[in-house]
Amino acid sequence: MSLSATQAPPSRGAPHRHAQPKRHRFSTRLARIDLKYSPYLYIAPFFVLFAIFGFYPMVWTLWMSLHDWDLVGAHTFIGLDNYTALIKDEYFWNAVRNTFGMFFLATIPQLLLALFLANLLNRPLLRMRTFFRMAIFVPNVVSVAAVAIVFGMLFQRDFGVINWGLDLVGISPIDWRQERWSSWTAISVMVDWRWTGYNTLILLAGMQAIPRDLYEAAAIDGAGPWRQFWTVTLPMLRPTFIFVVILSTIGGLQLFVEPLIFNNGNILGGTQREFQTVQMYMFEKSIHNLSTAGYGAAVAWALFLMIVIVSVLNFLITRRSVK
Repeated sequence: MSLSATQAPPSRGAPHRHAQPKRHRFSTRLARIDLKYSPYLYIAPFFVLFAIFGFYPMVWTLWMSLHDWDLVGAHTFIGLDNYTALIKDEYFWNAVRNTFGMFFLATIPQLLLALFLANLLNRPLLRMRTFFRMAIFVPNVVSVAAVAIVFGMLFQRDFGVINWGLDLVGISPIDWRQERWSSWTAISVMVDWRWTGYNTLILLAGMQAIPRDLYEAAAIDGAGPWRQFWTVTLPMLRPTFIFVVILSTIGGLQLFVEPLIFNNGNILGGTQREFQTVQMYMFEKSIHNLSTAGYGAAVAWALFLMIVIVSVLNFLITRRSVK
């Protein structure tokens, strides 16, 4: 009886003791593959769309800039001749001066005002904070055309509200489209009104991510609100502020719609090109004039290089100064 008991055939459960580790190893392998490659699949749609709508147009535009490209005619390879002509083009450098003039005139006050408003909206004692946070974003959802039309009426020479206010304090009416400084000022006000709220909300989100313990520790050490802003808020806000500066740089150097509508759709930006930006000049050469599409592509690449250089400079300056 004892021998038959020791030589009894294995029960049905015996093979499961060997199959269980195989399934476990297979599941572990699947989990590792999922952990390793799933993030790439999640972000793959962005790179596919970027390759179609971003990278391919960039490469194609670079190829166009090396040709004498007529959109309705022949294409002749001319190498770097478009870039050589661009360096000697006084209209291009006039557009560069206008772009950078309006960029500095609009961006610096815009960022300072956004920082001030974000700090104000971050105060815990402020009442109706949700209302103010929603209200400050309203200019950004208004149509750009509507904004340009309203500000175009405000800055009218004969019946504009701005000139009416200046007349009350004894200042003669200004033809805002006639001079370079006046047109830059009017367009910069338009840009600031539209984008200050947007930057304010980004900075406010960065401020709310700062741990409250730091403010409490600073208050215990005797630091007032102004001291807390310089020693706690600004250093902790540095990554967000750099992000806002780079966004403002890209948007400021691509200024197009506001000056275009401010001049009633005239792509030249004033009778003497007083406020024609590089983006408008590129549109003039590549779309408005179909026979110079290759030259317009060269202007587009020059604008791209300017944005990259200025963004890197702003990044380095901001990272060094906001510590």
